[in-house]
Parts: sequence; structure tokens; C-alpha cells
Amino acid sequence: MSSFKTITPVDNSVYLEEDYNSIEDIDEALKIATKAQKQWQNTKISKRKEYVQKFIDILFSKKDEIAKELSYQMGRPISQSGFELNGFKERAEYMLQIAEKSLEPFYPEQKQGFERYIEKEPLGVIAVLSPWNYPFLTSINVIVPAILAGNAVILRHSIQTPLVAKRYQEAFDESGLPEGVFSHIYLTHSDASYLLGDKRVDGVFFTGSVKGGYEVQKAIQNKFIPCGLELGGKDPAYVREDADIDYSVANLVEGSFFNSGQSCCGIERIYVHKRVYDEFVKKFIAETKKYKLGNPLNKATTIGPMVKTEASDFVREQIKEALNKGAKSLVDESLFPASKKGTPYLAPTVLVDVDHSMSVMNEESFGPVVGIMKVSNDKEAIKLMNDSDYGLTASIWTVDKNTAKELSKHIQTGTVYMNRCDYLDPALAWSGVKDTGRGVSLSTFGYDQVTRVKSIHFKEI
Repeated sequence: MSSFKTITPVDNSVYLEEDYNSIEDIDEALKIATKAQKQWQNTKISKRKEYVQKFIDILFSKKDEIAKELSYQMGRPISQSGFELNGFKERAEYMLQIAEKSLEPFYPEQKQGFERYIEKEPLGVIAVLSPWNYPFLTSINVIVPAILAGNAVILRHSIQTPLVAKRYQEAFDESGLPEGVFSHIYLTHSDASYLLGDKRVDGVFFTGSVKGGYEVQKAIQNKFIPCGLELGGKDPAYVREDADIDYSVANLVEGSFFNSGQSCCGIERIYVHKRVYDEFVKKFIAETKKYKLGNPLNKATTIGPMVKTEASDFVREQIKEALNKGAKSLVDESLFPASKKGTPYLAPTVLVDVDHSMSVMNEESFGPVVGIMKVSNDKEAIKLMNDSDYGLTASIWTVDKNTAKELSKHIQTGTVYMNRCDYLDPALAWSGVKDTGRGVSLSTFGYDQVTRVKSIHFKEI
């Protein structure tokens, strides 16, 4: 049996080692899940909610332990890791709250002599493949509504954050959830494809790279099943001339560098109206210099290492290419002594004099770098914002809500914010366009993704 090692970005040491599950393990997990799901879908939703609420409470009660584990596994500062568990609880409990209403039958207008309605049935066994960067938040978006809707879930989590899957399993087991309704397995990429291609898997939800999304599609090409794909972004912000500059700077700096920029909806490019450009850039640089890069276990650290040296090397290459093409870096890397080549530690980087010929402005960076461009008007800003293969989120910074609403109609993303960024409201649908993928999670529409409709059409005689 093969195994994997999770390398902590804290010091590049081996944090833990686990065995991969085998093909036989996959078959056994599917056998148990298929059997469990048939019984689970007949369990009253009120009872399902009891199990899920216990699961949430159990997991959240271990928030401090889990926060430390997260810092070791993926490098987020210990001072910030607890944030993810707060978000986990908010999303999970919101989806719990709206479950019954979201799953109730739909009744069209009455028609004499007929009984007509549309039911929502569970898909069956759902495979969830989740990433490391927000390991609880990305996975819970699907796991909770899927289970509440009567499905069984098999989770394949990133091997960078394998303890997340264990924490889920322990909490569900402690809640008393029937065996097989939730399970997790550690899989190689090829074995994950085997799982997805199995006829007993009735739905797939993947969060990760575009390349990974294509591999998921390939794995299920011989089946017609729902497939949700959330594949990242190159999220832009537009600072209009009427924006509150101090407020915009504070929020956009955090949106750019929180979690070392390793967020699919983090800010990666900023377009600023020429009349406020100089002021914005000056204040953005001053705010960036306040960050403390270092060991994420140190409470004074506000920006930790990237997840891997390979990831920081990629971002360094993007920065190098931009500089060679005429961009300027406005933050001296020497202000962040922990930032060193050949390590996951990379200083927050702000680039100006950038354009869309540079990969840092059109290819997902997923790191602590942001490019800032000057624009002349709304039309130019929207054109540049849409000049991307991705379409997850975009933000407009302005005091004019009516103009923001009008501009939002022309922005090619799943979410448009005004005066905020890098946040998921569980009451709103999380979705994207273009290479960001397809499907919806969260909100009442998220329940539509984990169910299928059945029309009941009875004629009375």
C-alpha cells in the first residue's frame, strides 16, 4: 500500500504521513454508502437536521485545536486560522436553517381534475473533492446540503490538509450519523478518477484548478450525472473616482494578501481611476508594509508562508516576468526578512506599470502579489475586468450604488460586490462563469444542485 507525506510550509518538515486507500477500499466505501443512502433518504428531514446540528457543534467545540492543525498543514497564521471555523459554522447553520423550505415540493397553479407538483429527490451517492486553501469552507458548501437533502457523501480531501477529513469523520461519528452516510478516503489522482467513474457515484463536486476540472469531466465522460466545478479566479477590483480611498485601501489590501493571497476569490488585479490613482497607490503601499511575514505559529505574524515552495516559485516567476516587461515593484522585499528564495515564504508584492501582456495580470497567481493599473473611466475598467479567462467575483468601490448596479450588468462574473470583497454570503449563490467552472453552491439554489426533480402528475377519474 502506498502512502503520502504532508509537508508543513512552516519549516518544510514532514508533518504527518498516511496511507492511501486502495481500489478495494473505494469499492467497500461505495457499497456501504449506497446501502446507507437508501435508508437515509427515508429519514425525516427533522431528524437529519438533528444529526447535522450535533456535527456542527462537535466540530466547532474543537476550534482551537483545529486552528493549530490548519496552521501546520497549510501555513495560515494561528491568529487567523480560527476565522475559518467561524465561517464554517455560519455557512453550515445557514444551510441547516433553510433546508426544509429549500427541499419542499413545488406546487404550480391548481388545475381541476389533477394533482400536480414537483418533488426534489436526493441524487444518491455524491463524491466531494476539496482543496487545501480553505479546507473547511470549500467542502462544507456541499457536504451539509447534500446530507440534509438525503444523499450519502464520500469526501476525498487534499493530501495537504488530510486532518480536515478526519475531523469531519470524527464529528459525524460522534453525532451518531448512520454509518456510510458520510465517509472519507485518501486517494491518488488516478484512483480518484476511478471513484468518480464508478456507476454508483451519482454526483460530483470539485473545487480546484482548471486542469483538475478537465480531469474530473474526463473521469465521468461515460455517465450523465451532475458535476459542480469551482475552478478559481483572477478577481478584479475597480476603484472609482468617488470611492472612499481609506476604506477601499484597507479592504483591498486584506483582500489581496489574506491567506497569503491563496484564495480563489482573493483580489489579484486592481483598476483605479486616474484622478485617485496616486493617492490610492501611496496608501496601499503604506498599508501593505504593516504586514508581518513569518512563522504562522507566532501570534504576531499576519502573513504566513505559501503552501509550498513550488507555489512561491511560481509567483516569483510571474513577478520576474512582469519586472522584465517594465513593471515596478513598490514594496522592498528586504522589509520582510523571512522572504527567501527556495522557501514558501514570500513578501507581499505590489506591482504598478503593469498591463495585460503580463501573466500576473491574466493568469491566476494564487499568491501574495497584486497589480494596480490606472484607468480613465468606467468603460475602460469594465473592459479590463472582463479581459480574463476567469469569472468568479469582481468588486466595485464607489458611493454610487445606482452606477454600481448598472456596471454590474456588464461584468462577467458569478458575483459582483460593492465596497467589499473576498467573502461568501451563504444566503447568496456561489457560482462562476468561463474557466471558473459551472454549478452553484450555498443559498437555496445550492440545494438544487444536490437533488433531482420528479414531476407528479395525477389525473382524477
